[in-house]
Amino acid sequence: MTSSDEPTGTLETVATFDGPMPTGVTVSHRGRIFVNFPKWGDDVPATVTEVRRGRTVPFPDQQWNTPDGDDDEHAFVSVQSVVVDPADRLWVLDTGSPMFRPTRTGGPKLVCVDLDTDTVTRTIVFPAGVALPTTYLNDVRFDLRRGTQGIAFITDSSDQGPNGIIVVDLATGESWRRLHDHPSTKAEPLTVFRPVVEGRYLMQRPADGEPQPLAMGADGIAISHDGQRLYYCPLASRRLYSVSVDALCDRSLDDAAVAATVADEGDKGSGSDGLETDDAGNLYLTAYEHNAVLRRRPDGTYETLVHDPRLLWPDTMSVAADGHLYVTANQLHRQPTYQYGKDLRHKPYALFRTPIDAGAGPVRLRR
Repeated sequence: MTSSDEPTGTLETVATFDGPMPTGVTVSHRGRIFVNFPKWGDDVPATVTEVRRGRTVPFPDQQWNTPDGDDDEHAFVSVQSVVVDPADRLWVLDTGSPMFRPTRTGGPKLVCVDLDTDTVTRTIVFPAGVALPTTYLNDVRFDLRRGTQGIAFITDSSDQGPNGIIVVDLATGESWRRLHDHPSTKAEPLTVFRPVVEGRYLMQRPADGEPQPLAMGADGIAISHDGQRLYYCPLASRRLYSVSVDALCDRSLDDAAVAATVADEGDKGSGSDGLETDDAGNLYLTAYEHNAVLRRRPDGTYETLVHDPRLLWPDTMSVAADGHLYVTANQLHRQPTYQYGKDLRHKPYALFRTPIDAGAGPVRLRR
């Protein structure tokens, strides 16, 4: 890692955004790029888009981006993450929580889009006991080697209620919570974690109230290349954790048995928003305190993949078949909620990419 403002590594601009701020990005096996925009206060004409010739186009169409209320299961309400799975299908993770409002059944869901036809083929709606009123669905990863059609894993990063991991059987659509309110999924207190971004302590600083520490829990998520461990990290923490995927999927185990498989993987040196893995066993971590993306080698050592002053709050990453890691930078910390009600963001926001080792291609987890 580096504390200098001198760039490290190569950072190429792929697209810029003059409208709302982006969070998620994913790249299909054939090079199509999808970016989403959650409804956090900006004007969001489309919460899911495809980047075509530098422009964002509503995806799969405008109708799917025009919901009729927060509980509309037939349209995207407010999307936090988009992920292409190993079978080259696009999955859309809908929080159902614009402006972080309490969720209502029908809003929080996982939607599959066939990229051969650009049509929605599957919608998995989460019941109220899985997507709680306080739940904020943050990011999702897939392992298609498990079960008959694969398993999905989702982080609940809520800053208002219990955190945890949501497990989804893609064959049946059944879902369940794991590590519910477990300490490893929760934000660390200010006495333990005090993040510094752009030279100042980052806290929630409302226009008319006392500053409060960040409270977002389990956020970044990634599956090890062998499918045995699920990595995750709270947004408000510098710790990295992992848990047994076998345990998460085994419905016969109780919460204590699943929690017994949690491993503290140590201090990663920075707060992180996104995690990603490749098929060479590397783990990538955004480092929002350092304007950087880090790489954790299979032996557990860390290195700086890219550091650049333009990486103002690196958010979500996607390893692509073109040998690059794509990453959004959205200036999240400059939003009014962290700046005494003042919007200090400077458009445009950006999507970048940086080359990774030739052997670190896309993760294709298939049976």
